[in-house]
Amino acid sequence: MSTEPAFTLYDYVLSGNCYKIRLAAALLAVPYEAVAVDFYPGFEHRGAAFRTLNPAATLPVLVTADDGTVLTETNAMLTWLALRAAQGSPAAAAWYPASDPVLGPRLVEVMAFGASLTGSIGLVRLHDMLGWPVDGEAAWQAGLQDLRRLDLMLTERQIDGERWLAGPEPTIADLACFPYAALSPDAGLEHDGFPALRQWLYQVRALPGFITMPGIHDLHELR
Repeated sequence: MSTEPAFTLYDYVLSGNCYKIRLAAALLAVPYEAVAVDFYPGFEHRGAAFRTLNPAATLPVLVTADDGTVLTETNAMLTWLALRAAQGSPAAAAWYPASDPVLGPRLVEVMAFGASLTGSIGLVRLHDMLGWPVDGEAAWQAGLQDLRRLDLMLTERQIDGERWLAGPEPTIADLACFPYAALSPDAGLEHDGFPALRQWLYQVRALPGFITMPGIHDLHELR
């Protein structure tokens, strides 16, 4: 497989959304180049130079190496990575089973839920860690409800004999949900009382090629 960077990632190390892309690239063995953005305290993403790249002033941003396509939505980036990996490895196609009439729609639904986790747990985490001017209590309550939904979803999957969010194998839907679920203790949302969630977090950490970020530890560090 080529070691030439397939894309450039505009990145912030503490961002759960940026971590989704770093994690996917590691698990799918897609090489990339990272450009660190001073999200805080420099607010570089709000500057004119960055807004030329992404007028919405959000992170991450992915720029493909082959044709310079700019992607600014995390789920679109995960999809691009899965499709890119499948070109070099047929086995990687399992990460994005879009053509399956059952798994494909389920994957889209779960990835949308991943965005909900960003808007709840991600928001209260910004409030608690960086003093973001939002209603922290409302975000915390929304995050708690999302963790309950996620644990129920995983419990139902286990009853059906499946270990992952969108089917019998891990997919990019799991990667869309994992970071903020794993980081929820940063927002005061512990995993006690969510056994299916804890088991799933363990499974993701056990995947070959798994990488960490601040606040998310390697499996051996948990034992």
